[in-house]
Amino acid sequence: FSYGLLVYNNPVPVDSPSFIPVVKRRMVALVAMIIPAICQSLSTVAFQSITNNRIITPSLLGFEALYSTIHTSTMFFFGASLFIGFSGVGSFVFQVIAMVLMCLILYGWLLSGKYGNLQLMLLVGVIIGTGLRSLSTFMRRLLAPSEFDILQARLFGSVNNADSGYFPVAIPIVIIAALLLLAYSKNLNVVLLGKNACTSLGVNHQFSVIYTLILVAVLMSVSTALVGPLTFYGFLVATLCYQAAPTYDHRYIFPMAFAIGFLVITGAYFFMYHVFNAQGVVSVIIEMFGGITFLIVILRKGTL
Repeated sequence: FSYGLLVYNNPVPVDSPSFIPVVKRRMVALVAMIIPAICQSLSTVAFQSITNNRIITPSLLGFEALYSTIHTSTMFFFGASLFIGFSGVGSFVFQVIAMVLMCLILYGWLLSGKYGNLQLMLLVGVIIGTGLRSLSTFMRRLLAPSEFDILQARLFGSVNNADSGYFPVAIPIVIIAALLLLAYSKNLNVVLLGKNACTSLGVNHQFSVIYTLILVAVLMSVSTALVGPLTFYGFLVATLCYQAAPTYDHRYIFPMAFAIGFLVITGAYFFMYHVFNAQGVVSVIIEMFGGITFLIVILRKGTL
């Protein structure tokens, strides 16, 4: 699919000098697919491991809600002209830092102390996310139709939102976070056994959870700030990975999850643009299949 996205249906002949520039433009979109494939797949698998629940996703921590609130409030308070100018590396870094800080404050407050626990943190994350979404919806209802259209195009998760100028910042962050998470695979195998078994085997459960959540926050914030919200994409990839790789060892699950995630997103774009000759936001289709998969998992929880 990667090769097809780069060279298939290229209007310029191979021997033409313009062939390489066209391939380079398509390469930007391909890199923009690789980054969320790494971020969403690894972060979802790691998050489900530390929560010991294969139904919930990192979206519960409110990344998409905060992303939507940042852009909606920018349009609401400053207008379309400044909203369009709200781009570049500075805005990307600001969004990443804002999302990571929100999660760090959430972790530090709800995972420390005598009564700190993961379930309370998830509950507060859901409440904060719901509140931010309600605030964003209220502000969007007060926008002019033209402003609403501009904003809505930004809020849909799409590789078209990715700017190649973000790559020098995003790629090193993603590589470092992914390698740290991969190096922590053996500890995640132990954390998956539960808090009591984890402590008995000499692994600090609370430190492992906070350390993993920080890496998850970094990966999710980069993915969301780069291409926009992808709520069910990570869940779809993780579920397919669990079915394709019958193992609990994260050293094998992480690479498998990335491979499936990359296959899903590149395959969806290839079929939509080059097989069906359709134009639109591919993430809507991915989210639809992800939502259907979520319902299937809920209904068949005893067998999956």
